[in-house]
Formats: sequence, C-alpha cells, structure tokens
Amino acid sequence: MTLFYSAKYIPFARPDLLSCHDQVNNRDMSIAVLRTYVSKRKEEHESMLSKKTAKHDGQFSNGECKEQVQDDLLKISEEHVKGTNTKKQELRPPKVLEALSASGLRALRYAREVEGIGQVVALDNDKVSVEACKRNIKYNGSVACEKVESHLVDARVFMLTHPKEFDVVDLDPYGSPSVFLDSAVQSVADGGILMCTATDLAVLCGGNGEVCYSKYGSYPLKGKYCHEMALRILLACIESHANRYKRYIVPILSVQMDFYVRVFVRMFTLVLNSNFLTLVNNSSASAMKNTPLKLSYVYQCVGCDSFHLQSLARTISKFSMSISVYCLKSEKEIFSYQECSSVFHLTDFLSLSLSPSLKNNSLRYLPGFGPAVPQECGDCGKKFNMGGPIWSAPIHDQEWISSILADVNSMKDRYPAYDRIYAVLTTVSEELPDVPLFLSLHNLCSTLKCTSPSAVMFRSSVINAGYSVSGTHVNPLGLKSDAPMSVIWDIMRCWVKNHPVKDQAPDQSGSVILAKEPTLQVCPYSLYLCSPANFARAVASLSKAQTKKMARFLPNPEKHWGPKLRAGRQITSKHASLLGPKAVNGANCPDEPDEPDEPNTKRQKIDDPVASI
Repeated sequence: MTLFYSAKYIPFARPDLLSCHDQVNNRDMSIAVLRTYVSKRKEEHESMLSKKTAKHDGQFSNGECKEQVQDDLLKISEEHVKGTNTKKQELRPPKVLEALSASGLRALRYAREVEGIGQVVALDNDKVSVEACKRNIKYNGSVACEKVESHLVDARVFMLTHPKEFDVVDLDPYGSPSVFLDSAVQSVADGGILMCTATDLAVLCGGNGEVCYSKYGSYPLKGKYCHEMALRILLACIESHANRYKRYIVPILSVQMDFYVRVFVRMFTLVLNSNFLTLVNNSSASAMKNTPLKLSYVYQCVGCDSFHLQSLARTISKFSMSISVYCLKSEKEIFSYQECSSVFHLTDFLSLSLSPSLKNNSLRYLPGFGPAVPQECGDCGKKFNMGGPIWSAPIHDQEWISSILADVNSMKDRYPAYDRIYAVLTTVSEELPDVPLFLSLHNLCSTLKCTSPSAVMFRSSVINAGYSVSGTHVNPLGLKSDAPMSVIWDIMRCWVKNHPVKDQAPDQSGSVILAKEPTLQVCPYSLYLCSPANFARAVASLSKAQTKKMARFLPNPEKHWGPKLRAGRQITSKHASLLGPKAVNGANCPDEPDEPDEPNTKRQKIDDPVASI
C-alpha cells in the first residue's frame, strides 16, 4: 500500500507500467486550481444572487440591469440564469469527471482533499484499471465510496452523452489529447473548467511538424520557446473545438512541467435564452468573433533568433451618426429624419443635433494586415520559417494565479510537491502577460559568437531603454520583453563593442548583424535612448522571487524521472535509459527471455583469453 497524502493507493502488480509518483506535481497543481475554482464559483454565485435580488427590488435602472445580467451570463451556468425565483438558491457542489482514471488515485485525492467537492466520476476503458480503481475506492473508506464512482466505458462516448453535465473535466491521457477534445468541450458546464494535459512534446515542439498539424491544426517551430509554443498550440486547438459548438475558452493557468504541458481553461457558451436572446448574442457572439484576434502565425528567422507574429484578424470601430430632433408639431423627440420627413415640414423642427457615436459597441472584423515580415530577415538577411497558428492572447489569469498562490501558501502541509508547484506559480505570476514566446540570451550570444552578459545586465539594458522584461517559467534562461527585435540587436551590438569578438565569415548571420551600427532611437515610452545601451543595473532587473532568493527551477527529485512505458508494452534492455537498469533487471517479462546487457557482453569478449590472443 502506498500513501499519497490522504488517498491510499494499492499499486498494480507491474508498477513499472504505471507510475503514480511521477505525476505528483500534476495532481498537486490540479488540486490547487480546483480549490480556487470551488471558492470563486461560490463567490460568483453569491454575487449573481445579490444582483438578481437588487434587480427585482428595482434598485437598478433598466440599462444597468441589462449590463449586470450580461456579466452574469458569462460567469455562471445556464440553469442559474433561467431561474426566476428571488429566494436564495442553493449552489450544488461541483461535479468532476476524470476521463482517463487508470487506478483512480487522482479522483480519490479530489474527493478526499478538496472541500465542497461533489460527485467524482472516474472512467477508463481498461477492465484491469477499472477493477483496480474500484478496489482503491473501497480501500479509502466511506468518503471515497460516497463520492467516487468508476465506470468501464469509452470516455469519448460518455462525454458526448453527458453534455454540459460536469463542472470540471480532467483530461490527462498518455500522449495526445486531440481525440478527446471534441467531446470534452461539450461535456463541461457553462463556466466550468477543462483541465487538459499533453505529453507528446516531441510532436508539439517541432520534432514531427506534419503530425502536429494533423492532430492540433498548427505547425510547430523548433526554438528555445518551443515548449511555450506547445502550450499555445494546445490552447488554439481547444478554442477551435469549442467554437464549433458556440463556445469559447478563457485560460486560467498554462504550465509546462516535467515532461508535459497542462492547461486550465474555463468554458463559456452562447446561451439561446428567449428572454435575453439579443443581450446574450451581443456578448457571447462577440467573444467568439474575437477568436481570430487571439491567434497568430509565427515567422522565425533561420539565421538568428528574430521572430515576428502575424495576427489572423483585426478590428475597426463602426461609427454611426446619432440625430436628435425636437418637433414642435408633435411635441416629441424624433431620432430618424426618414420617420418624419413625409409627415412634417422642416419648419416644424425646433432644434437639430448631430453626434457621432459607436453603434452598439460594434466592431468590424477584417483580415489581418500582412505580411508582417519581408522575404528576408531585416537583421541577418536569412529566410523565415512560418509556423502556427498559435494562441497569442494571455495564457494566464493573474487574479487566479494570486488566489492559487495564496491558497497553496496557506496549506503548504497538504501539498506533497509544495516546493515545486509554488516555484512554478511564483514564476508564472511574474511573467509579462501580453508577450507571446520569449528570447534566449545564450542563443543571442551564440549567433554573434560573443561572451554572454549576465541576465541582470541584459534585463537592465532593456529596462533602461524603456521597455518591460521578465522571465518565463518554461526556461530559466528565457526572457520575455515587449522590445522589438531591432532594439534587442542594438543592445547586443553595444555589448559587442565593449567585448569584441573574433572575425567571422561575412556571410554568417552574426557578421551581418554586427556590420550594422546601432541606430539612435528614442523609445516612445521613455526618455532613455535605445542606443548606446545602458547596462547600469536597474531596480526592476531582479524579480521579487530572485530578490528573496527563492528557488524557481528545482531539479528532478530522482534519476530517470519522467514518463514510463505505455500500458501493455514489454520492457527490454533498450528501455534502460528510460526506466533505469534496476527496473529493467527486475521486470518480470515471461514472453521474452532475459538478454544480457550490451556492456557486459563486450567485457566478456575482452576477458576471453582466446579472443585476446
């Protein structure tokens, strides 16, 4: 028996096929998000009831009521909106679905550790896994037996036959979640959360671009930012599936940890309620129309680290002229000249006023301007690779991150992986929210073949130039900045002037970049000059976590940390690098004879006296 905090778990007969210990960070992060969701869901419900009561009491004007109802429809589920009873409605506990449960450990932890949680449904299409899950449910006592139930069923069929039934859907497959997304986005209730994991990072990070496009509808690029790009590809794919059913997502938290990426998104729907049809159409429909504004293509230079984003769409405001006319003959105000021109004469009008206004806050959606880059890179003269589309809108909700951090910090004893998830959340909270992807300082220096400035010096130079800069939770050497690439290369040119490099071939990217003199530019957001660069240490060059000397990137807790083999695979000597020699030597594989390791065979040949002669 193994104890994972409060949930007791009986391991499989072959623990090498399914390792629960490797996913402790994943489960702890999910529990932290789920606890925050339960509390925020309760706050939203109470806020809705108070506004609803005030509406019935006549405390709002008609226009204010419409705005409040519109906000509520975006936050709460449809059943709460349709209710007309002014008495306080009870909020049912959130219902959770773990689509791929295996042994059921995650479902058991949800039921036993998250206060206020309702029913937890665990699914799997493997008979052995379902039997193990039911055995673990009984082993965890009455609380688990009351809340957790296990079913032997295909998760896709189950989610399709239970639309908008679950407040939380946890999707954590071995490999790609793409085949489950279409049914998962339909199973989440309005305002609910979809937790989704993808472990096929070799595909998402550019190892097999054509496979990634077939699964996720986006083409990845290889680069230091590939793991963040994997997050944004997954978000774009989920949004695409949701839009097909008049739904859209709002990302809460998106992280890359260990050997996988995991996203937490809220799901909202275009509600077709007869009482609020026009009102809801204007809000949810416009949110769905904004999807192309959240997606971008990426142009990556093949010679240097320069990358540029091309938005899929743009918007312009539609203005209309408001005409206010007072008619003496009818003693009323008329808002349309056509309405009165056939009945009255112009002499019957007392006053006429014209005022431009934004028509119903409407926007006109147009294709994005392009191309964003010329055929050749303006910095090094090389060609561009194009990838995407990716999610270019913010991937975190800073308000949620603050709430999750506060909850984790107040209950640190209840998280086995507290150090790891607190470090990740702290780094996420300090990221620039509106800057997609990031740069690598070492890659910049590698292009120029120069010594690298310290991260503090480089960040200071960007800040002194009037731009913002932050780290990223994906890579300890990654830097996010809203500075254009021309400013970044100007800073590096100034650095090389003080730290000369050896002569390079003239066709090298670094030579082309250094051949240009730093241009004198005045940053539009500051009085600092972008060139020459100022490497004096800035106050904001260190994050709060770095100032407090908090660990942000922790090492793996043990050797051979990572995903194990897919269930059903046979362990052979070729898996030694993945599982470790002990797991290979101790594995019981009746279908395959034991094979001696290759190093031992070589030593036997050397020790053989006949062979040595």
